[in-house]
Amino acid sequence: MKRILVIGGSRYFGKSLVTRLRDAGNTVTVLNRGSSAPPPGVGSLLADRDDEAGLRAALGRRDVDVVVDQVCYTPLQAAVARRVFAGRTGRYVMTSTMEVYDPATLPAGSAPHAVPVAEESLDPTRPPLPPGAEPGRPARAGAAHAYAEGKRRAEAVFLREPPFPYVSVRTAHVLGGGRAEFTGRLAHYVERIGAGTPVDVHEAPYGTSFIHHLEMADFLRWTAGHTFTGPVNAASHGAPDVHELCATVAEQLRRRPRLRVVEAGADASPFSFDRAYAMDNGRAAALGFTFGRVADWLPGAVAETARATA
Repeated sequence: MKRILVIGGSRYFGKSLVTRLRDAGNTVTVLNRGSSAPPPGVGSLLADRDDEAGLRAALGRRDVDVVVDQVCYTPLQAAVARRVFAGRTGRYVMTSTMEVYDPATLPAGSAPHAVPVAEESLDPTRPPLPPGAEPGRPARAGAAHAYAEGKRRAEAVFLREPPFPYVSVRTAHVLGGGRAEFTGRLAHYVERIGAGTPVDVHEAPYGTSFIHHLEMADFLRWTAGHTFTGPVNAASHGAPDVHELCATVAEQLRRRPRLRVVEAGADASPFSFDRAYAMDNGRAAALGFTFGRVADWLPGAVAETARATA
């Protein structure tokens, strides 16, 4: 049994993670700003993670065996957590993202990845910067760029002389859960194909990595219980492209998908990519985690989304 603190954990796969940790016999506490009550049997701490003094006050003299940080998006948040939890935890697990590998958001001068992308393809502690770029600031404009660069910089803060054993879980695109899937990306396909509306795609889209929301919760629970450190990719087997995704949705809805090719450089539907960065899950598999196959769980996720959007 471990004492585990989950920062965030109030929605989507974070909620499933919390209940799985509890059901495994751990003493679980959720720390957030009080957006929702924790499930029965789970403790609660109220704090704004950006407020260092408030975070310290909420923790008091509390020590934990593991911190699972679900909502670290910036290097400033990472720096606060690094200071506050130094000496308080035996293991720190940060939920990162596969977007750290996205060639479209990497700073100028970055070397291209081999695909599928393995963890060692990216060293966030030594990111190449374009001339004149300010350290700690996104290299390019736009929400996607800021998100990816924020995660890279947050990882770098923890990886530079970590004060505790540290893991960054680089998650694939998470799907499933019906209404709980707040991004609406799978619903985009269900609604458009169901209505006969064209889906915007690139002329030659690349495959990408996915993971089921419950598999993601299982992976984080598994990671919390182990001792390995460093970056680790979390993705189901298989990397379908947007055409295969549309075909799966269409089969479940018994409709024919309509695809509309966008011009080069134009925005397309979610998960239609004009560059490659699907992930290699070999490290996690070698450490002992058994991933499912996208082809096995995606039809059920589509059906669940269809019911939620009906």
